[in-house]
Amino acid sequence: MIRLGVNIDHVATVRQARRISEPDPAWAVALAELGGADQITIHLREDRRHIQDYDLDNVLAVAKVPVNLEMAVTDEMVQIACSKKPFIVCMVPEKRQEVTTEGGLDVVSRLKAVKTATRKIKKAGVRVSLFIDPDTDQVKAAKEAGSDAIELHTGAYAHAWNTPAAAKELKRLHEAAVYAYGLGLSVHAGHGLNLLNLAPIARLPHIEELNIGHALIGRAIFVGLKESVAQYKARIQEALAGS
Repeated sequence: MIRLGVNIDHVATVRQARRISEPDPAWAVALAELGGADQITIHLREDRRHIQDYDLDNVLAVAKVPVNLEMAVTDEMVQIACSKKPFIVCMVPEKRQEVTTEGGLDVVSRLKAVKTATRKIKKAGVRVSLFIDPDTDQVKAAKEAGSDAIELHTGAYAHAWNTPAAAKELKRLHEAAVYAYGLGLSVHAGHGLNLLNLAPIARLPHIEELNIGHALIGRAIFVGLKESVAQYKARIQEALAGS
């Protein structure tokens, strides 16, 4: 069974629109778990645009499932990860001007910094994943950096959905997943996935985990968070069953 990581960042996005105390992302944890979430994912960005430091504390305190902390490769974030000790961290690229994460982390060009951060975080007893584009050079560099897992960036595939380019992007993801597995890395995937486009990703070889946020939280506005998570879990199961 593929694990479903539920990214609750956009609960905080709604709160920060008014900069008040609600909705509290920690409230979302229990409902996501009741819907079948296998993991809670949050991204503590350098600019603190949505998730705040106290949100990380609260989520870690209430979550009954593992917590995945997305973070930039900076001294500040490495220190936070080592201190707070989530189950796993996923290092991602960040740009202040971007709306959301655009593209994967360039591990090849930042190998020394990523390797140093990875070593420190793993020494603290925390697993490390790297969010990368489906490129074999990046996969190889992730292995060299000492990561336990990679999360394949599915954004290009999601943007190409329902166009001829989608097949090309799916092939890239397939090749990267097979290559990563051969190197002994756990293979995760995420970004831009929804109920319509996730099935081909779930069927890729060696995928252990999907992390989904925006579309899942958006659907929760209409059906509730527990039901939205349950629908995504069911869609993953249907995909694996071949429907």
